Amino acid sequence: MSWADAQPALASGAVDGQENPLFLFTVLKMQNVGQKYLTAWGYVADPLIFVVNKEIWASWTPADQALVRQAAIEAGQEEIVLARKGLTEADKPLLKEIAGMGVTVTQLSEAERDVFVKVTRSVYTKWTPTVGSDLLKKAEKAIAARTK
Repeated sequence: MSWADAQPALASGAVDGQENPLFLFTVLKMQNVGQKYLTAWGYVADPLIFVVNKEIWASWTPADQALVRQAAIEAGQEEIVLARKGLTEADKPLLKEIAGMGVTVTQLSEAERDVFVKVTRSVYTKWTPTVGSDLLKKAEKAIAARTK
């Protein structure tokens, strides 16, 4: 659903919720379109995914490919910093700011998150062959390194 369609759907109650990186909550003023509840469940590192058509990519010189690849890596690193700002600090100031807007903020306990992981395992299992186990292992390794 496009954001233009989502706003009135959220405001009217036709749609109950949405998912986005938390820093967008304040940018999009989600509290003004009916989002009075927020659950922080720490499920993703909010990476950016860059895609280039295979034929277009092949038409570029190796030097241009390297420049685009490096720019994508740097943009991804910046996005991670932006997505986590206010969430990685011990007092989680972004969640406090959102709560200050009259939004009920719920942070899942480790046990609650573990239950969620368990009941969604079938989705993980279903899509692993499509995503590729090598890529999945790399992502899990990167996430584990960032959460320590």
